[in-house]
Amino acid sequence: MGADMVLPILWPTFVLVALIFIVWFVMFVQRTNHLKRNPPPEGAFDTGESALRYFQPVEMSANNLRNLTEMPLLYFALVPLLLITHHAGYAQVTLAWIFVILRIVHSLIHIGVKIVPLRALAYILSCAVLLAMWIGFAIDMAAAG
Repeated sequence: MGADMVLPILWPTFVLVALIFIVWFVMFVQRTNHLKRNPPPEGAFDTGESALRYFQPVEMSANNLRNLTEMPLLYFALVPLLLITHHAGYAQVTLAWIFVILRIVHSLIHIGVKIVPLRALAYILSCAVLLAMWIGFAIDMAAAG
């Protein structure tokens, strides 16, 4: 893999990082607006449970942000391995874009339209794509060894 294969695997990674910051920003704005519209009562932040109760009306973006630190962690672990081992080829780049697009769809559904079966489908498909990326990497490493 020459320098020509470095940027292609990094672009979907940049987009996923941007998605995470966008979801964080949405959460920040929603929570800030919620604080302004509904001043917190005494003790609203005494425990994690009470804080969750207070922010419950605007909690979907926070739930989505947490979700973006779960399975995508495996994606963020794989990309440097693909780069270091020179296995960030066309198949991996294509799968990376599919994974990131599915994560965007998942976030839009999670925060926006809230259709649970559709969100679950996007989530499951993104996990399957990520699994395919790891299996492909493992096969490449076994073949190289």
